Amino acid sequence: MKSKILYLFVFMSAFSCRKESALEYEIAKVNTDVKIERFEKLFAKVTEEDFPNLKKEYPFMFSEKYLDSFWLAKKTDTLQIQLFDEVDKTFSNFDDTENEIELLFNHLKYYFLEFNPPRIITTTNDVDYRNRVIVTDTIAIIALDSYLGSEHEFYVYSNIQKFIRRNLSKEHIVVDLANEYAKKYIYHPNRKRLLDEMIYFGKLLYFKDVMLPFKTEAERIGYTQSELDWAITNENYIWRFFVSRELLFSTDSKLPRRFINPAPFSKFYLESIDSDSPGRLGQYIGWQIVRAYMDQNDVTLKDLLIKSTDDIFNNSKFKPRK
Repeated sequence: MKSKILYLFVFMSAFSCRKESALEYEIAKVNTDVKIERFEKLFAKVTEEDFPNLKKEYPFMFSEKYLDSFWLAKKTDTLQIQLFDEVDKTFSNFDDTENEIELLFNHLKYYFLEFNPPRIITTTNDVDYRNRVIVTDTIAIIALDSYLGSEHEFYVYSNIQKFIRRNLSKEHIVVDLANEYAKKYIYHPNRKRLLDEMIYFGKLLYFKDVMLPFKTEAERIGYTQSELDWAITNENYIWRFFVSRELLFSTDSKLPRRFINPAPFSKFYLESIDSDSPGRLGQYIGWQIVRAYMDQNDVTLKDLLIKSTDDIFNNSKFKPRK
């Protein structure tokens, strides 16, 4: 009997792998053919005579409240030159990142036929890591000076916290890009309760599951592998904590700061656990609820993204890992 069960498990796993491989093969045929426009290189080399042409080609990169003289002076600023040099060293070869972006866009086009690949423009923005990716319907702007590596001196000497720095690397560019597209496609207007926030971010993370199968789970959520392992090991405890303290349906405005927003750790207010836990554990549990919902229901990705919190939660049959 055990051998039959094992055989069935192996067969189902192999079938699932073949099915996923066939799907990825179909998605690869979409071929969005991404082209990267390296604006920061053009800006670094532009002369006073050529500047009007650059401005004409990239008008959205130059705020009208500043005169041309401001931009030309900025180009020769010592800090700006250092930024150009560091970006040029880190991104002298952009092929791997370009390939990942194309894979993302292939998935977006496969699942959303109305998606039109935007112009992808790289730049620098004085290490404004909070705005490192900006996406519109026609343009995606990526600030490369926010992806120089977690231990880069720009970030260490600026006292950027370690939990933020660890995702300031080139490997995270496509994750941030997918994150911005997830926000555009998700409809989740009511976010008053902790559970609303959990399901919203669960949708966002599930979107990245679908769009970024070539990235690890840890990369998709922005954890280290050890942090993800901690969340998996303690999943049952986290869930029991939320349920026993009746936090799921609470509208307490402090809860997102404790369990949803970026932070070095989650705030259970228990000395034995807080220091070991990663931040955003509410997002992690929301992710598992949405995954359970998709496993239990015949629902398309598009349909999932507009489902309400209560619909997803009540029909997920979620049970934490023990």
